[in-house]
Amino acid sequence: MKTQKKTVLDYRVILRPDTRTGSKKPCYVAFCPTLGVVDDGGSPQEALKNIQGTISFHLESLQKEHKEIPVDHPNEEMITNTQVPFFFNPSTQFAV
Repeated sequence: MKTQKKTVLDYRVILRPDTRTGSKKPCYVAFCPTLGVVDDGGSPQEALKNIQGTISFHLESLQKEHKEIPVDHPNEEMITNTQVPFFFNPSTQFAV
């Protein structure tokens, strides 16, 4: 019998407010870019709890398929935003 080891993996998650398709009720979407998985919830806390379950399921599936587990290094990167001046004309359309 093989012994299993336990580790804690740290994944970056992006949360954003959204609306549910169909009901148009507000929700939050949680996206893990390293794994390409998404989940949602009615609150930020619920979305984070749900994405943790989705990440666990995805990692277990990769392990069962004998595939490499992607590892994130969020503490080694800096995430920021920047503002860029942009001149536009009246016919320019911005995605909402």
